Amino acid sequence: MTHRVAVLALDGALPFDLGIAARVFNEAVDSSGQRLYEVVTCSLGGRPIRTSEGFRIEVDHDETMLRTADTVVIATQEPTPELLAGQGLPEELSTALASIPADTRIVSQCTSAFVLAAAGFLDGYGATTHWALCDAFSALFPHIEVDPDVLFVDNGRVLTSAGGAAGIDLCLHLVRRDHGAEVANGAARRCLVAPWRDGGQAQFIERPLPEDTQASTAPTRAWAMDNLHQPISIADLSAHARMSVRTFARRFRAEVGESPAQWLTQRRVEAARRMLETTDLTVNQIASAAGFGSPTLLRKHLHASVGLPPVAYRRRFATTA
Repeated sequence: MTHRVAVLALDGALPFDLGIAARVFNEAVDSSGQRLYEVVTCSLGGRPIRTSEGFRIEVDHDETMLRTADTVVIATQEPTPELLAGQGLPEELSTALASIPADTRIVSQCTSAFVLAAAGFLDGYGATTHWALCDAFSALFPHIEVDPDVLFVDNGRVLTSAGGAAGIDLCLHLVRRDHGAEVANGAARRCLVAPWRDGGQAQFIERPLPEDTQASTAPTRAWAMDNLHQPISIADLSAHARMSVRTFARRFRAEVGESPAQWLTQRRVEAARRMLETTDLTVNQIASAAGFGSPTLLRKHLHASVGLPPVAYRRRFATTA
């Protein structure tokens, strides 16, 4: 059955962000070209909303769409002065959010994490929002651990994304979670965006450039991608880059936002996922080809990444006969 996504547009919505969910989910199609998601946009009372850019937008639905949705997306909107002052949500919005069924997936884009937090959806979970407002978020909701250094946080039912294009990354992540990498990559190609930026990748926060930027780790990353089937240590990477291990690790993190070991493990997981989806290689063969060396390590890292062991992942996402 088609998965229904309801996008809730509130006053102060950012027009670019408001269109992200429909743009990504509408490009997710099955092998016959049929759309896998139905995206509807709604507002409180079905009224036109005032955007952050000085114009209004009319929508076709009211908040009753939240009751029948499989996924609800709260589009990015500027937090109201009342919300930032700790006065909570307007009654009409609180009532609409309370009508969302307990098994519906809920997503916030950027600063709409404030709305989810005020409604209680983030109690007991981690979250992210735009890095510029993370301190304000922490002050307002000290019981919620906010991470300013990631693109999105996936808690299972409740997910939050950082600013701007991180909403694209999160929507593609959901398509990948629902239907596998091939469908998500196809949607990304049709949207002309990068198919994968890991949720743990650092936000693009204004900061001084790292010292000595003449050399880059990019050629070494490309070399590692071509040699994933081989054992690769940080010493191997730094030797290829002609840097000391310490300098390489520092520069790598400054450029990529994670350690070389974290990056390499994620690339191996991605390679294993592609092979599980598109080939009939055995788990042992895939573990070797992806550079894990043993099926045990493959199972460990795949489960940590997607919550499924290799056989179950293949059963769910395989595209081969």
